[in-house]
Amino acid sequence: MNEQQTKSGYVAIIGRPNVGKSTLMNRIIGQKIAITSNKPQTTRNRIQTVYTDERGQIIFLDTPGINQTKNKLGEFMLDTALHSLADADVIMWLVEPSSYIGPGEQYIIEELKKTTLPVILVMNKIDMVEKDSVFEFIDTYRKAFDFAEIIPISAREGSNVDTLMEQLFRYLPYGPLYYDEDTLTDQPMKQIVAETIREKALYCLNEEVPHGIAVVIDRYHERTTQAGEPIVDIEATIICEKDSHKGIVIGKNGTMLKKIGSIARKDIEKLTETKVNLKLWVKVRKEWRDNDAWLKNFGYYENR
Repeated sequence: MNEQQTKSGYVAIIGRPNVGKSTLMNRIIGQKIAITSNKPQTTRNRIQTVYTDERGQIIFLDTPGINQTKNKLGEFMLDTALHSLADADVIMWLVEPSSYIGPGEQYIIEELKKTTLPVILVMNKIDMVEKDSVFEFIDTYRKAFDFAEIIPISAREGSNVDTLMEQLFRYLPYGPLYYDEDTLTDQPMKQIVAETIREKALYCLNEEVPHGIAVVIDRYHERTTQAGEPIVDIEATIICEKDSHKGIVIGKNGTMLKKIGSIARKDIEKLTETKVNLKLWVKVRKEWRDNDAWLKNFGYYENR
């Protein structure tokens, strides 16, 4: 690719929790990189993914949902999201369709007023509302901030995502590619595996255990069996905050833990394209979300 003809740059994806940031990124990239859940705050670290085509390259900074902080983990997540703005060339703000701009959105608007970067408002989940009402929702946001563009989409269905990509490339600078053309993410496989296990735990546990869980990869070993087949041995620990939560995660006779492991293993095998031997344990680390040492140990402060 000729750098005089290609565009490349960083796009920070921001928004309140559960607006579909990770779903949109996974849609654009074409495969699962960030975990998605119907629960807010599934994304905890900034996830960097790469999209490349003949137009150039976009590095997406998928950030934790901007929300009121309740503990040190929340403070880290908010700090991560806001600091991503300084690294970006374009800001993409995802919102849900609404004619009401709540306090959380107002807070984001005040933060956006501090930047001179182009801000593209992406109104996601338009498949969930009446088509005629979308214009009213767009008008509400247009009056609140001077956006470079306002684009309604459905990340779940993929509608209008091509238009969004065209506009993102429009606002990026010309320049060389930052990554090889086949790069999809800067995340190490161990981190992707940990996030995959956490996603499956959130899915299986439903509302029984809140977001006070983390996953630590204790061992990740690639080897070849005696039959000459590749296999990955993974040992991971699910961390929870209370003894009562540990019992729920394990389940009666270990049934819940087995369910989480079985579902996670299938996704990990798709990611690694090889057979996986997954073993899970559960440990209690009380109030780990308010403990600097535990947060650092679980990888949340590594990029600070």
